[in-house]
Amino acid sequence: MELDPHGEVARDLDEALTVAESPGVTATLRRTLERARLTDKERLGQDFARLVRSTGLTRSAVARHLGTSRSRLSTYETGTTTPSAVIWRRLEELARPRPVHHP
Repeated sequence: MELDPHGEVARDLDEALTVAESPGVTATLRRTLERARLTDKERLGQDFARLVRSTGLTRSAVARHLGTSRSRLSTYETGTTTPSAVIWRRLEELARPRPVHHP
């Protein structure tokens, strides 16, 4: 059986090589793979940490707003401890963009 050097497999391989040569695509694929390898708790921790960063506040200020300690906040961000739904909701509210009112 002779393989077609221009067949479907060759086209798929050519496309994969083209995509792999793009640094942006490679970085995105690597991040996706790394995230897929996380446990559910680690993934939740990353999502929590991303929300904390989006508030624009210090971690100490976020902890105060959530009614918890800075050290407990850290355990949420690492996925060591799962935050309650109440804490998660408070963080979402804190991270929500506020409309700017001009006098």
